[in-house]
Amino acid sequence: MSWLLAFLGFAALIILHEAGHFAAAKAVGMRVERFALFFPPLLARRRRGETEYAIGAIPLGGYVKITGMNPAEEIPPEVAHRAYFRQPVWKRIVVIGAGPAVNIVLAFVIVTGYLQAYGAPEYRVTNQVEALATNGASVGVLRLGDRVVAVDGVRGGPDKLREQVSRHTCAGTPENGCLASSSALVTVERDGRQQSFRIAPVYSAADERPLLGFTYGAERYFVPVGGIGEAITTSADYLWYVTTTTVDRLAGIFTDAEKRKEISGVVGTYEATRQSFELSADRAILLLAVISLSLGIINLFPFLPLDGGHIFWALAEKLRGRAIPFSVMERSGFIGFALVIALFAIGLTNDIGRLTGEGFDVR
Repeated sequence: MSWLLAFLGFAALIILHEAGHFAAAKAVGMRVERFALFFPPLLARRRRGETEYAIGAIPLGGYVKITGMNPAEEIPPEVAHRAYFRQPVWKRIVVIGAGPAVNIVLAFVIVTGYLQAYGAPEYRVTNQVEALATNGASVGVLRLGDRVVAVDGVRGGPDKLREQVSRHTCAGTPENGCLASSSALVTVERDGRQQSFRIAPVYSAADERPLLGFTYGAERYFVPVGGIGEAITTSADYLWYVTTTTVDRLAGIFTDAEKRKEISGVVGTYEATRQSFELSADRAILLLAVISLSLGIINLFPFLPLDGGHIFWALAEKLRGRAIPFSVMERSGFIGFALVIALFAIGLTNDIGRLTGEGFDVR
């Protein structure tokens, strides 16, 4: 079921994005030839009036085909006055900007409604063992789901227990990977009863302390949000944070290896959404809101074939006072297309790495 729900969530975001273009084009009098979910080859199509509605076979997006998007195309004389490039600049900007605007407004509405319904999600670390490090000291001793009760008889939260583990040091000057000279007595609750194990911590130079080789889990809780005014303010702050983070990561993909690793593509985004639906519907709803916002932001980047590229050249025409030569936009389109392909390749490579490695953190 999670596969279907993730698919429907993605399809809804695409349909609403294209519906923004479609509705705006119709409103300003442009001729819409096709409204398509996904890319060709087309699997199904149906004509209603002058517009063909279709479903494609490649689920990587959708499109609205408006007569005259290409200045060089041949247009029947009876519809030439409704062609895209024969319209005033403001109409073209309205039509192109409507798609990203729908995604951004949708994200804001979803997050505001989410905060009113659930509250603001927060996380706190628990004493439960969530993951074991490969070849860590606890492998073969502790199990996922164990709840750490005490270390050397000292009870408390994860911070206090880590402090106690740090008392077990290596002999002499600690070096990365050295074994502590004494073992820690780790008491856990497993299957309703307490058990104790002796585990010798291993020193980690990166963490600058001895480790037992496991990760504590986290539990989610909700902080109530006041009235609608506070929900709107919190939503705006959160979405602004997502916006600046998205722009920062995308701007650094060719210069910063760490930011490049954080990029996800269609495959990874879909898988994260699917896993979110398996955890809880509210997680998936919030993630879809973030995806909707990101879809709107990325589409506003000022290079073709993205929406922002069309807006950029429309504004350039307005400032220039006459049409931009099609050859100039065509060359620009090649560069933009290459950037989009590069971004897609980076995202896909990262997605494959996560699918075969550390997985997706959807908590």
